[in-house]
Amino acid sequence: MVLMGVLEDKSNARLFYRYLSTVYDEVNRFVWTEEMRAEALGLLGLDRDDRVLDVGCGTGFATEGLRKHVDTVHGLDQSVDQMERAWEKFGKHGRVRFYRGDAERLPFRDDTFDVVWSSGSIEYWPNPVAGLAELRRVARPGGQVLVVGPNYPSNPLFQRLADAIMLFYDESEADRMFHEAGFEEFRHLTHGPAYSPDIAITTVADVPEPDESGAGSAAEAGIEDPAGSGPERRAR
Repeated sequence: MVLMGVLEDKSNARLFYRYLSTVYDEVNRFVWTEEMRAEALGLLGLDRDDRVLDVGCGTGFATEGLRKHVDTVHGLDQSVDQMERAWEKFGKHGRVRFYRGDAERLPFRDDTFDVVWSSGSIEYWPNPVAGLAELRRVARPGGQVLVVGPNYPSNPLFQRLADAIMLFYDESEADRMFHEAGFEEFRHLTHGPAYSPDIAITTVADVPEPDESGAGSAAEAGIEDPAGSGPERRAR
């Protein structure tokens, strides 16, 4: 039986973040720490002039870390409430450029970015393979894609709770999703705060070069206004 968690419905996730956004930064620090962010950043080879996209940027916690390594970060989120908190930190027209959009239908052309980052977002995607394929599409061949998600708990009681809420996944499931999204080379890191050192799974993937036929290339998509507005899953 294929199940989806309640927060993998996009309208539920938007409503959830409408209320959570007011306290998100205070709550988030207990599960997604600066040390974890630094470990994830250390997996990337960033240059100052790299074009970097932060998918599901939220209030800008990862964006802030990325901005220390590159001149400009492009941040995308579907929640205006979350982005309003990010605007308070960075402004709307500075070194962070914001877009409202959907991870499964990114409003960017093929091969636009050197690095595509997404942390704390994949667990809300109804079709994570489609979302990962979109990250690959907008990253240039030879670039990198990094995704941070919640590691699947080992305790059966916590597993049932996790399955009811949103996507949690282990390394074998990450292998399946990244392979089906068209990635060939990737590696995983499990990490977390001291009280739960394997709470998160971070995957960094190399974006493959296209074959001569161009197979797997998606059609180009136009840029949306920054101010505008049958998933395959693991059987549980």
